[in-house]
Amino acid sequence: MPALPPREARPTTESKKEKREQARAARKAEYEAKKAAKEQRRKGVTAAGNSGRAGRSAQTAAPAHSPLPAPAPASVTTAAGPATSASGQGGKTAAHKPSGVFDVPRPGGRLPSPGSGGRRTHVGLRATLLITTGLIALGSCGVTGLLVGKSSGAGTAGLDADDVARYGLTEFPTQQAAAFAEQYATICLTYSPETASDRRAALARYTSAGVDPECGWSGEGTRKALTATWDGTSENLPEYGTHGRYLGIQVRTDDGGLTTLTVPVYVKNLTTGEGIRVAGDVGEMPMPPRSDVPEVDRDNEAVDTALGQQLQQTVLPGYFEAWAKSDRTTLARFTAQGATLTATTGLSGRLSEPQVNDVVALVPKGVQGSAPYSYKTGQAVQLRVVVDWADPEGDTARRAYRITVVNTAQGWFIKDIRGGVLDSQGGRGDDEQTEASEDEADTGEATPSTPAASTSPSDRSSQDEQSGTN
Repeated sequence: MPALPPREARPTTESKKEKREQARAARKAEYEAKKAAKEQRRKGVTAAGNSGRAGRSAQTAAPAHSPLPAPAPASVTTAAGPATSASGQGGKTAAHKPSGVFDVPRPGGRLPSPGSGGRRTHVGLRATLLITTGLIALGSCGVTGLLVGKSSGAGTAGLDADDVARYGLTEFPTQQAAAFAEQYATICLTYSPETASDRRAALARYTSAGVDPECGWSGEGTRKALTATWDGTSENLPEYGTHGRYLGIQVRTDDGGLTTLTVPVYVKNLTTGEGIRVAGDVGEMPMPPRSDVPEVDRDNEAVDTALGQQLQQTVLPGYFEAWAKSDRTTLARFTAQGATLTATTGLSGRLSEPQVNDVVALVPKGVQGSAPYSYKTGQAVQLRVVVDWADPEGDTARRAYRITVVNTAQGWFIKDIRGGVLDSQGGRGDDEQTEASEDEADTGEATPSTPAASTSPSDRSSQDEQSGTN
């Protein structure tokens, strides 16, 4: 068995802790060397001097941090060796770097600035961008505000004298003046001896000082005006310029007469319509002439008599019965989907007991070529219907309607109903003639015709006075 050598002669081995300390010291020395080299480059020192100082700092730092005892020369050599090698390599690299070399920043880092530093440059760039963006935003808001202000401002349209004359425009408050004249005409044609003083006081509130205080009444007889309506006529009053008009007022009295009074009206303030006065005596005029109505050509109409009889017997009686009562539940059985409001509401009991007398079904143009007439689903047909009603007093009232029915798979349903049917005969109902006489043809003037019903007591009295004078 061989003998072991003495303990003192056994080689000294390094523990794991010592190895870690040595590696840490080497890394720290390498970091210090790189840091010193970087500082030297910023200050303009040559690479050789940087590497030398970095090597010396690495050699000095390694023994200072080495925890090994002095008798271990191998460990010291091992610790200092890497540091010196690292520093030496750093020195060689720094010595051979070209002058234009720069450091690459880590991802997300800032670019180094050789002068005053990258941070100050970055902050200045941000501030410039923010200020520029703010100025652009403020300018845009200002321009937008000016444009909106101009577009929302109240614009005034100017009209010249030709436009005013062409369209009959005027600054005169015609509606207000006409309402004032209607009130005056109502009082004027309402009189009786019992209310003479009250009537005279009421008339004075409307007129100027020189107007007839009795408005043409002699103090005898009784009369009452039922309605007074401006007929739309307006004639300039030259003495007052734009402040005066002759207005025509149609008045219906209790004796059935309908006549027209011409009332001169003055308005002080054209803007507000204040200061209105009747500025003169009224004149009674005939009604405007009425012409004949032209005949309606219905030669091209095609009538489906079978359809009219079918609807008269099956659909229309029940519909008008429910329509008179406004029975919505029953109306739903006769009206089509999407029917108009007038077809689904009704008369609310104002008329009753409908009797459908006449139904005319007009064949659409697209169906007129077929014989017999065939209607597709969804086809609409127009009807002219005459119905006799019982009014609230029990008397018979005849009314005419225009009805639209729609053909469906379940039958015919009401789509719409409208009042009034056009008279195809035309002409006139009274016995007056509108042809001009020989004298009128020679002079070129026409005498307006007045219905016999429009003759009023005042008309007859004025005619009697004229005949007596003649």
